[in-house]
Amino acid sequence: MPTHSLQLYESSMSHPIQIGLMAFSSKKEALSHYKTILNSYNFGEYLTDGDFSKVLALLPLHPRAEEKIGAGVKAIRIAKLKFNTRSFELVRNDGTCECFSYTKRINSPESSLVRFRKSCRHGVQEDLRRVKQAYFDKHSKKGKVKCQETGELLKWEELNIDHRQPNTFSVIVERFIELHGIDVDAVKYEGTDIFESKIVDENLNERFRQYHKEKANLRLVKKDLNIGRSYQARSARQRKDLSIE
Repeated sequence: MPTHSLQLYESSMSHPIQIGLMAFSSKKEALSHYKTILNSYNFGEYLTDGDFSKVLALLPLHPRAEEKIGAGVKAIRIAKLKFNTRSFELVRNDGTCECFSYTKRINSPESSLVRFRKSCRHGVQEDLRRVKQAYFDKHSKKGKVKCQETGELLKWEELNIDHRQPNTFSVIVERFIELHGIDVDAVKYEGTDIFESKIVDENLNERFRQYHKEKANLRLVKKDLNIGRSYQARSARQRKDLSIE
């Protein structure tokens, strides 16, 4: 099995990085390279020797590299996750398997605040999905509903649930942290390398869900819509706002 030593470095100017024997001009270029590899295979397909070596070269970047390698990685294939999401999956010599995120290995480590915010979003994702589904159930015509800002008839995948200003999702999280005195550095998480976003403390999860339910003023809007308009700065709920039941 081919293995390579790994170096990861950045200069103050061009930010080049080297992974194994490969040199990239930036993290963006490295991410694009690995994304191309990921999308070059069908679900369940195994990487060729060349691509296998390139992905394997990322493993030493993992904070638990020895645990990831385990009995040794004999192959890497393409796994199918939620919503048809792709992932590299390590297949070990002992038959065990585990998904592996190339983006987390290339990107800088997340701050505690960013990780907590992402975990909070994970915790309310089902609530937001239900709001979207309820709106479609009530207003759908031939599989389309109107964007609440433009009035365009759009499909499910063309619309997002948006948190109207000033109670953006980031603001809600930061106010929750302040109100409850949360030490984001001390929060514990569980999950795999791909879904490492669930907060262990179920009580904390539920408290945030309730706080988010109270504060979120939601709209179903076109994905690429720029919603940064002055009238949205009003904090009071408006007639068109959606809420979590």
